[in-house]
Amino acid sequence: MPRGDIGIDLGTASIIVYKRGEGIVLHEPSVVAISEKTGEIVAIGEEAKKMLGKTPEGLKAIRPMKDGVIADYRMIEAIIRNFLKKIIGRFSFVKPSLIIGVPTKITEVEKRAVFEAGLNAGARRVHIVSEPIAAAIGAGIDVMASEGNMVVDIGGGTTDIAVISLGGTVVGESVRMAGDAMDEAIVKFIRKKYGLIIGESTAEEIKKRIGKTHPAFENYEIEIKGRDVVTGLPRTDRVSSEDVREAIEPIIFALLTKLKNVLERTPPELSADIINNGIRLTGGGALLRGLDRTIYDEIHVKTIVADDPITCVARGTGILLEDEKLLKTVCETYSR
Repeated sequence: MPRGDIGIDLGTASIIVYKRGEGIVLHEPSVVAISEKTGEIVAIGEEAKKMLGKTPEGLKAIRPMKDGVIADYRMIEAIIRNFLKKIIGRFSFVKPSLIIGVPTKITEVEKRAVFEAGLNAGARRVHIVSEPIAAAIGAGIDVMASEGNMVVDIGGGTTDIAVISLGGTVVGESVRMAGDAMDEAIVKFIRKKYGLIIGESTAEEIKKRIGKTHPAFENYEIEIKGRDVVTGLPRTDRVSSEDVREAIEPIIFALLTKLKNVLERTPPELSADIINNGIRLTGGGALLRGLDRTIYDEIHVKTIVADDPITCVARGTGILLEDEKLLKTVCETYSR
């Protein structure tokens, strides 16, 4: 493959781009700001994210990925095209190959939308890989081995749970419940307990800075700003790690239930391998304090947070760009 081919983790919360020969070259929020009057794109990525919940009349900031799949095909195409121009150069005549990570349970229609978006954005060929397989490769797991490995990839819109062996997913589940659902739960909890209305960006900041899932972990507090439910006036308050744990507890419980379901459907020989190898956590959700301990306490299987879990899928696509044999085994390839 020519140097310059590109791997993309097309996430609900952020898009991470890997360029062959250079590594990760771009990590930006998957947010677009558009003019309601003309439909034109005003800003993309970090610049657009700063506008979330703050746009003046006539502008709106949207997330074109919903629950891990394309909700607005035109916007995703524009994002990919914009990022390709940034990375390759506006006047390059070389069309790159793209590898794009997608959720486990994506439909054929949704795959086709990803493929079309990539080709229309300027790629000569589009390879589609299941996100948990890309995450496993990025985390250093030999996905072609005959032994079983379990990966839990917790992103913004989806959590992918997969048991991988011999280059494929033996048992898998894609749950549309992940980081964004946690943010929404925190917003609702703070409104109910403190009578304070906050935005999802504030909720995400709270989760990242003081969030925890296990009661034994240290409790921190943070000052937050929002709008009083009763008076409608700006107000500050303090929330704690224990508040976050209580707010997201139903989501963590639902994820543990799905995890158990996948383990129950796993062939016994692979179950033995999972006990030996442990469960690998990837994605931004893996950084939640205490999540590995929470899973271990419930399932009694060692749980390991991958190194730099946020970039595992993107790094996995990078490894695939270097290994054509592996790429042909684990990816679906589309070209016109």
